[in-house]
Amino acid sequence: MDFDTPQNPGAELTAEGARFTVRAPSASSVTVCLFDQQDNETARHQLERGDGDVFSTLVPELKAGARYGLRADGPWKLEAGHRFDPSKLLVDPYAVRLDRPFSYDPRLGKFGEDTQGIVPKAVLEAPLTPLNPGRPIFDAGGLIYEIPVRAFTQLHPDVPEADRGTLRALAHPSIIEHLRKLHVSAVELMPIAAWIDERHLPPLGLSNAWGYNPVTMMALDPRLAPGGISDLRHVVEALHAADIGVILDVVFNHTGESDSDGPTLSLRGLGNATYYRHDQHTPGTLVNDTGCGNTLACDRPEVQELVLSSMRHFVTQAGIDGFRFDLAPILGRDANGFSPDAKLLQHIADDPVLHDRVLIAEPWDIGPGGYQLGNFGPPWLEWNDHARDDIRRYWRGDTSMTGALATRLSGSSDVFASNNATRTRSINFVAAHDGFPLGDLVCFEEKHNEANGEENRDGHNANYSWNNGVEGPSDDDNIRAIREADACALIATLFASRGTILLTAGDEFGHSQHGNNNAYAQDNAITWRNWEELDQQRLDFTRAWAELRETSPLLGRVNFLKDSDGSADPDQVAWLKTDGQPMTPADWENSHLNSFMMVLGPPGQRLTIVFSRSHEAVRCVFPASSGLWCPASPRASIEKPVPPRSVVCWQEMPG
Repeated sequence: MDFDTPQNPGAELTAEGARFTVRAPSASSVTVCLFDQQDNETARHQLERGDGDVFSTLVPELKAGARYGLRADGPWKLEAGHRFDPSKLLVDPYAVRLDRPFSYDPRLGKFGEDTQGIVPKAVLEAPLTPLNPGRPIFDAGGLIYEIPVRAFTQLHPDVPEADRGTLRALAHPSIIEHLRKLHVSAVELMPIAAWIDERHLPPLGLSNAWGYNPVTMMALDPRLAPGGISDLRHVVEALHAADIGVILDVVFNHTGESDSDGPTLSLRGLGNATYYRHDQHTPGTLVNDTGCGNTLACDRPEVQELVLSSMRHFVTQAGIDGFRFDLAPILGRDANGFSPDAKLLQHIADDPVLHDRVLIAEPWDIGPGGYQLGNFGPPWLEWNDHARDDIRRYWRGDTSMTGALATRLSGSSDVFASNNATRTRSINFVAAHDGFPLGDLVCFEEKHNEANGEENRDGHNANYSWNNGVEGPSDDDNIRAIREADACALIATLFASRGTILLTAGDEFGHSQHGNNNAYAQDNAITWRNWEELDQQRLDFTRAWAELRETSPLLGRVNFLKDSDGSADPDQVAWLKTDGQPMTPADWENSHLNSFMMVLGPPGQRLTIVFSRSHEAVRCVFPASSGLWCPASPRASIEKPVPPRSVVCWQEMPG
């Protein structure tokens, strides 16, 4: 197939009816099945084979709202990767709307079992008027706010009950006001494409709460978007009106068809050997670089076409500002390994619709050469787990962490300064959906995932967390106060760091998962944000730091910090001990140094930020100034003592 040849897979409404086009490599035949509103099959039409692997037909007089599925026949030859089974009703991978969510059933994975009654039907839908979204409403250096749509809105008291747990809830004025008070630059919506539960969850009475197990790439999950793409467009328009961008977290690395025992729902039944990567040495064996049972073959033009079409769909139909790519190295891997110059990555960056969108890589997976932090290159931003871990370890009290923290505060030049780069591409974060929420980092030393039904074997063991003396909740006022101080110190450190920052919804007001660090299967009170019992003190603290970052010309920048030379350069920094003297090599190597100062900017406009993990108050001597040093953040005072376990900031004001 010539990838540059225009192709239009999917279902397209025309004046004559609907044209169905399917790319089914190695299939012998493809049929479209039509259904009425009661789920009864009303007709079948065989598609005609065209050039290459394309099957197509025009069904006269079909209109918007018609429901359909596909069946494909061909070889059942497992050793070659072929899994054609005409008994399986398949969802069009280019479907833009489904009539119901996916629901796991063992029959979906059994050869010869007809699945017509248990598979969602695609719904024919005319496209919305195409948008010309213009420049993304997001600049590097801002605050990205990660949102699990259902968990974030399910318990919000101001959102109408009918909208709770759905995309439309995000357009509610109370939600938007919350985002504005945090100075959110863009929300990052965790996956909203239609997904299916992993097959081990239903017997446990659990269901997928995160969405990282999609079947289709374009069709939104009906539980989140009962109105389809128009719901997403409505939300984007509302957020754009508030100057808040929208980034989609997309899963283009695997699908919910899982391993060889998984369900046949879409791509597996249309061309398993082509759409999924197989072991070179053991043909027919699925590669599992994702840990989810299969891996999309992103070096193949058929997969590239699907990925690019999906991204264009969200930009032109909903106005999406950018994308965060789950397990992104898979998009750049072929049989020879990962390359930042891989065709799909190039296609995304060069595409006329996508070239100016925000692109964010999660730069790791579990495949060969899977850890690629720093290697994607411009224009990609990258999640920085070095920042996550070093910030945690510093506040946990690990020794010899002062230099590591300073490097993360400066933009992680050790990771992102290759090829003479002067700007960081780092996405700094302390907590994300995967792992402990920020508040649990200071309350739990160990994971507590028993509710997941895997005897606490799942989830990361290296959390770099601490419990301040008691595992889990405590009624001890002293312990509670220390935990609050530690949580605030983590938040302040994040907001003081160079680069783009990411905050997970609820971390600003104390959301807890009760020690569960892998809550992907907890669509319940473990993940639902409890707006009625939020920690107002922590929320106020976060808002104050968000205000400081938004209004200060020295924070929210993306140039690497460099040693101060006394010039007017806003990207200069001086590192001082709390006695006001410059840090020496011996100070940097002092494994037990617990406090230091970061002085940003030129004289007369400087910010001094003190990081103290000491359990005692520390008095600071500030640099000489012709003006005044004034508190610029919570917990600071004009006398310049620094409370225990805190980050405080003073601003230099002209005299």
